[in-house]
Amino acid sequence: MTAPESPNPLHAFRDDALGNHDATALADLIRRGELSVQEVTEAAIARAQTVNPALNALVVDDFERARQRSQLPPSVGFFAGVPTLVKDNTDVTGLPTRHGSAAIRPAPASRTGLFARQYLAQGFICLGKSSLPEFGFNASTEPAHADPTRNPWHLDYSTGGSSGGSAALVAAGVVPLAHANDGGGSIRIPAACCGLVGLKPSRGRLVDGEAARSLPVNIVSEGVVTRSVRDTAHFFREAESYYRNPKLPAIGDVSHPGRKRRHIGVVFDSPAGYASDSEPRAAVELTAQRLREAGHQVTEMPVPVDPRFPDDFAAYWGMLAFAVKLTGRKIMSPSFDKQITDDLTHGLDKMFRRQFYRLPGVIRRLRKTYHDYAAGMRGFDAVLTPVLGHTTPRLGHLSPAQSFDELFERLRQYVGFTPLANACGAPAIALPMSVTPQGLPVGVQVMGNHGDEVTLLELAFELEQLAPWRRIH
Repeated sequence: MTAPESPNPLHAFRDDALGNHDATALADLIRRGELSVQEVTEAAIARAQTVNPALNALVVDDFERARQRSQLPPSVGFFAGVPTLVKDNTDVTGLPTRHGSAAIRPAPASRTGLFARQYLAQGFICLGKSSLPEFGFNASTEPAHADPTRNPWHLDYSTGGSSGGSAALVAAGVVPLAHANDGGGSIRIPAACCGLVGLKPSRGRLVDGEAARSLPVNIVSEGVVTRSVRDTAHFFREAESYYRNPKLPAIGDVSHPGRKRRHIGVVFDSPAGYASDSEPRAAVELTAQRLREAGHQVTEMPVPVDPRFPDDFAAYWGMLAFAVKLTGRKIMSPSFDKQITDDLTHGLDKMFRRQFYRLPGVIRRLRKTYHDYAAGMRGFDAVLTPVLGHTTPRLGHLSPAQSFDELFERLRQYVGFTPLANACGAPAIALPMSVTPQGLPVGVQVMGNHGDEVTLLELAFELEQLAPWRRIH
């Protein structure tokens, strides 16, 4: 007998200092003295303590240091005093970095990572570390050694991955904004699953983390998940005051829809050759119709990528697992034990070893995706796609406890749309444009030309105004 649906969401929104405010509103209230950093920090801690036992999204808390920081003179930065979380694959001094794996014995980091310095320079108060699947390899935050992270919209379902802990806690109202990073969809996938905004920026837009700097093709971008477009826009604007890549046009202050009407392509089926399911497709069709009614030109377009791309990206994914097992003690922790990594990591590693001879061609073609994508986008300002091939699955569907072959095939069907932006370095944003009958959000993806986050943010502001996101409460 099938268990009945239990669609009542779990959230922490209440009449406290955090209220329903996004990060921008909270920062403004703190600056004007209408809220103190202490009361905002205490409210966020209380919310975390209320919902995290069910969500399993906060893997290590830093509440006492957060309280101490909240009592200091106000920090510098646009988001001064706003509570946040850092994903647990990024070092913060004094906190362990576990990478979502039992293969690492936790020990406090001796320094804050390169991107985390840029992130925390905006004045955030860090409450702790958010969960992820092992090394960020899975598209669902279901570590083999611990309870899964649960979706606050429906606790039986996945939060996506790999930034699933951050997405769950932002969606549930614990913090308004949290750190996320993306090596194949890990900002956009959990944003789509949890009803959030998630922008993967252009390659090189923000300071790269340590691991990303060593990759032959840097597919990893840092960013945030938020509940409002303006929080995402303000975060990237303020990040440029810490570091701005001179090779990319500035984002600057994007605060409203653009006036220019755009030519937007639409792709319904993934580069991997899988047709998207009815609900993601319907969300894209609805979004396309709204954009047409707003005066944009929206037309279907071919996938702007080499047909070998899905297999090449899968091989590169396997190479990352191979590299983790080979160099984990050096790049992550001397305590790393490759024998107790989960079955997904083991399977990816074995898959790569069987085809390692393909790596030079894989790297060459992945580097070429920059030019392939640019050529395919000529005449288009953006391209609209589903974020995912089907709606958010129940927990267990993408569990690393199942056979590797079955899990890998399920991942290829589920995550076909997001990896292209990582390989080619283009920006892409996930927006929560629809809801399933079970009450789960459905996201759409808008990809842009290299360096053109401005167009994506302008379109996101417009869509947010045309069809405000459904709230969890």
